[in-house]
Amino acid sequence: MQFKMILTSSLSKKIFMSIAGLVWTGFLLIHLIGNLQLLNTDPDPFNKYAYFLTHQSGAIIYFAEFLLIFFLLAHLGYGIWVQIGNWRARPQGYSMVTWAKGKSRRSFGSVTMIYTGVLIFIFIIFHLLHFKYGNVTMYTPDGYTHQIPNLYQTVIEFFQNPWNVAFYVIIMILVGFHLSHAVWSAFQSLGLGSKWFTSFIYTVGALYAIIVSFGFVFLPIWIYFTRGGAL
Repeated sequence: MQFKMILTSSLSKKIFMSIAGLVWTGFLLIHLIGNLQLLNTDPDPFNKYAYFLTHQSGAIIYFAEFLLIFFLLAHLGYGIWVQIGNWRARPQGYSMVTWAKGKSRRSFGSVTMIYTGVLIFIFIIFHLLHFKYGNVTMYTPDGYTHQIPNLYQTVIEFFQNPWNVAFYVIIMILVGFHLSHAVWSAFQSLGLGSKWFTSFIYTVGALYAIIVSFGFVFLPIWIYFTRGGAL
């Protein structure tokens, strides 16, 4: 009974959701840094990097993927749970949104968290199905005696379609809005909310959201205009 209360109390839900969100926040930056190799016209560095992660890193990659899936589902599940609780506590919605300032930190990112979160979750499924489990060609990179997946070619070909680029850009902008509130909110939920630190982490979170979102927006646009995207 006590363990159930720990998992289901209002404070615990926010803490677990915050920790899971921060894990994925960090992963996004690591993922972006790895994807920057797509800027290289030589496909070998990106393909060797992807092959190392998926085939040469041993059991650690399965453990990392398990943790990411666990934290993703925990973040989404607790997020929906908390939001439903908020809706029940306030059954009547506001007729208009007031963008509050100061300590409330009310913004577009904060009032759309549940919606952007669900859309991002759906996008992640689509992303995995296409790039991780989709069809790829095989080739032999320099220095290898065996073939490996040419994921670089898959990405380049995908982003030569303007509709795919537009879709990814929109989703990455939504990721930016989600992150703009998520970082600050997570630290608040973890009890790290002194007057100085609150202002500091709010600024850091906003900058982090801009950097990560811009990076993921820039890549498909750059690929489209430099790799002969179809008009």
